[in-house]
Amino acid sequence: MHRFNSLLPLALCSLIFVAAVSCSQEKSFSWQLVHQQEKLSLRGISAIDSSVCWASGTDGTVLLTTDGGTSWEDRSVPGADSLDFRDIEAFDEKTAVVMSAGEGSLSQLYKTEDGGESWTKVHQNKQPEGFFNAIAFWDREHGVLQGDPVNGRIYVLVTSDGGNSWSEIPLQQMPDGVRGEYGFAASGTHLTVQGENNAWLGTGGRKARVFKTTDKGQSWSSHETPIISGRASTGIFSLAFRDQDYGVAVGGDYNKELQAKKSVAITEDGGTSWQLVEEAELDYRSVVRYAAPYFITAGPSGSEYSSDGGHTWKPIEGTSFHSISVGQDGTNAVWASGSNGRIAKLVIN
Repeated sequence: MHRFNSLLPLALCSLIFVAAVSCSQEKSFSWQLVHQQEKLSLRGISAIDSSVCWASGTDGTVLLTTDGGTSWEDRSVPGADSLDFRDIEAFDEKTAVVMSAGEGSLSQLYKTEDGGESWTKVHQNKQPEGFFNAIAFWDREHGVLQGDPVNGRIYVLVTSDGGNSWSEIPLQQMPDGVRGEYGFAASGTHLTVQGENNAWLGTGGRKARVFKTTDKGQSWSSHETPIISGRASTGIFSLAFRDQDYGVAVGGDYNKELQAKKSVAITEDGGTSWQLVEEAELDYRSVVRYAAPYFITAGPSGSEYSSDGGHTWKPIEGTSFHSISVGQDGTNAVWASGSNGRIAKLVIN
């Protein structure tokens, strides 16, 4: 017994040391604001690296920085003042495709190959009931676009030439739709790609489902999720995948932004089945992205990060955002965009 007592202080010291080291290694997350502009809403953002980033939004606005956000160049599309560019996908500081969302002909696609000095309209929606929601690219050539249902089925376009031309996936190849089910043009991230062939898109409204393709959008399967649904303002607003199997879905009710109810779900089988994360308790969130080893999410009431695959979340110091983009250079440069022209970079210390 005496020997045991003599070792107790040493054991306690060891525990204190381990706890101190653990605390000292805990990282801090904050947003560094690099752009603001009143009355400008930016829902599109595409990061290349820590220096180069594109953003897009209302009034036909397109912005570009090549110096890490110190200065921004106005690369807006001429004559597009009436368009709301809700998604942008860039390949480098010269080449980008931007998408406007809107009813009928207001849904359009433009491409630049000279850093936004000039733009070419590459596609305009021809469906009266159509409404573009998001675009995503697997590589510089192959991409996919999702729009609201046409004739009762989710509308999908694909490109194999870098966005210069787009072709429709025949509606009969798409799963049956549900009346009142659609996608949200909230952040350009309810549609996400992974690897060389995989993509997922989330829906909302009457149903909150995930549609999956493993062949670059040629065929799709649909899968139920436990994310809140049933009203026009509810559903999945964003998806992010760590690999071909593990993914996180976020959403909620944009009319009840502070309601933390059925807003986060995870999958471990590539989107076939989804489990609600009850302990997450996140408010409505419009975006989630994966920046290894973290999932990062944001919405009108704030932003959070998760280091355990989306099970628990910790707040990030700073303001609110609509969308997030992770750089393509492997350095995990994370940029965010939001209302009042806000653009920020994530700082991890």
